[in-house]
Amino acid sequence: MKRYLSSLRCVANYPVLMWMLFISTPLQAQTEKYNMTRGATDISHQVYDLHMAIFYICCVIGAIVFALMFWSIIYHRKSKGAKAEQFHGSLKIELLWTAIPVVILVVMAIPASKTLIAMEDASKADLTVLVTGSQWKWHYKYMEYPIEYYSMLATPRDQIDNLAEKTELYLRDVDKPLVLPTGKKIRFLVTADDVIHAWWVPAFAIKKDANPGFINETWTKVDKPGIYRGQCAELCGKDHGFMPVVVDVRTPEEFDRWAAEQVELQAQAKAEAEKAAQQTQSMEELMALGEKTYESHCAMCHQISGEGLPGAIPALKGSAMVTQDISAHIHIVVYGKPATAMQAFAKQLTTSELAAVITYERNAWGNNTGDLVQVADVAAAIEAGE
Repeated sequence: MKRYLSSLRCVANYPVLMWMLFISTPLQAQTEKYNMTRGATDISHQVYDLHMAIFYICCVIGAIVFALMFWSIIYHRKSKGAKAEQFHGSLKIELLWTAIPVVILVVMAIPASKTLIAMEDASKADLTVLVTGSQWKWHYKYMEYPIEYYSMLATPRDQIDNLAEKTELYLRDVDKPLVLPTGKKIRFLVTADDVIHAWWVPAFAIKKDANPGFINETWTKVDKPGIYRGQCAELCGKDHGFMPVVVDVRTPEEFDRWAAEQVELQAQAKAEAEKAAQQTQSMEELMALGEKTYESHCAMCHQISGEGLPGAIPALKGSAMVTQDISAHIHIVVYGKPATAMQAFAKQLTTSELAAVITYERNAWGNNTGDLVQVADVAAAIEAGE
């Protein structure tokens, strides 16, 4: 019996021992390692505080329940002559164990409802950004500016194929981050153009589904400049893990300068495209740019070798599509193919890149058609499509 009581005391003291072990190390270090972070916005702080409040309530409930359980085991055991009370059908007991949980849930629901309502209030925004998920990249369009671009994974292909050492930001960096100003309420309109994605930035307490044909809404307001990272949080296909989110938050002055630069750059790109349409490029120029464009935009699906994925992604090597009808080849690259993973690249690539990558596909991997696709050919196809 003594050993029995000793064992019970050890079990009863186990939570106390664990708590002493926990507080023996810096609390902040433990929190950062095992707990969710506070984030960088007021909403993320509210979510964190709500999480901790519910956690503490659960801890208190657990402590009371286990204390009562161990007390009952020790002081109402059969060896002490205790006899079980018979109170089946007691209205008072049933009301009590129903009322207490209801009161606890109401106490939890009040702050939770306030936080959820605040999270959904995207009114009176200073800036609106349309976020579109696409296999496997993000498209950002600023509604108050003539600025839009794709944000793609920046990890080199050699690292993905285990041919080079992986860096600290492996699969977590992009070529063009979303740039936002501090101190401004940013409204996000989130959708997708193929399958379901989810735009997730933990530091903002944002995780919003991107559904084709629907527009979801959320918002944020960041007070501290910096780089904030996230990712697609929905299983959206074979390259789901290659779809990071990077947000570059800058001061309002820096953001205004960036926005002005982007407007100017996009105007220059349009002028250069019009100029390029009047020029003719050599096979060497087209193949060099085409190879670079193919590796960054097409190799994820069709593979570096152009052999695709049997049963899933068609091969380009020896394919009739890329060795015969040039017009059909240009059309599918520019406009994509509905209900497949083949996207429309008209807005993702410049006309020079489109002409180069089509030329590359028609002359790489032994295809050797000798065909040259010029910018004017692509521009004509785009104009005809419009």
